[in-house]
Amino acid sequence: MSKEFAVPPVVFPGGGGGVTGPPNLQQRRVPTAPFQPQPPAAAASSALPFLSFDIGNAASSATIYSGNLPTSSSAASFDEEEPLLDELGIHPEQIWRKTKSILNPFRVNTTVHHQNSDLSGPILFYLSLCLFQLLSGKIQFGVVLGWIVVSSIFLYIVFNMLAGRNGRLDLHTCTSVIGYCMLPIVVLSALSLFMPQGSYARFILAGVVIMWATRASTSLMVALAEGEEEHRGLVAYACFLIYTLFSLLVVF
Repeated sequence: MSKEFAVPPVVFPGGGGGVTGPPNLQQRRVPTAPFQPQPPAAAASSALPFLSFDIGNAASSATIYSGNLPTSSSAASFDEEEPLLDELGIHPEQIWRKTKSILNPFRVNTTVHHQNSDLSGPILFYLSLCLFQLLSGKIQFGVVLGWIVVSSIFLYIVFNMLAGRNGRLDLHTCTSVIGYCMLPIVVLSALSLFMPQGSYARFILAGVVIMWATRASTSLMVALAEGEEEHRGLVAYACFLIYTLFSLLVVF
């Protein structure tokens, strides 16, 4: 005798009948084709947020931008600004006057150096010296810069030790004086390009240039110190050592 079990009927999602009943084909969901255009309502809901434009925000931003436009007053203030060289502290006329005061070693004009001790002229002479040395086949930018710093400190210490408490020259002034009196060394470096190596003319010219630079720098140092005339010989000896060092750098 067989035993019967109560099995519940199986219902398909498509709405078909039981186990033996066929599925309802009419109620099946037909898949849509890819990239099928959506209805207007769905397209509006899925729109990207950054593509939506707000007219009020655009108007306010345009108002803010229009307020930052340059006006005639700002243009007038721009025309009243100082030139770039004056803002950087570079005065070509002052450099030219100080350069002319060094050209005559027997009559150095010290009044132009009393006004202001700048470093733009000395830097120009230092770069010129390094350029002429480079044309002669010597790369000495670091050597020249190091000797300039050591020479300025050396002259500053020597002069203030001689002057004692009455010393009025600072390191900035000593560097400016040494730099402007470097003009004869620059001339020697330029003329040595046209002279053979080891010729007597180079040594004679180097001696003349050393005396020229020593006399000019000594006159400026004594004049700027105001009352240190009794130490002229010692100051001249220190300046002589400095410019002899630079002239040997050019000759050899």
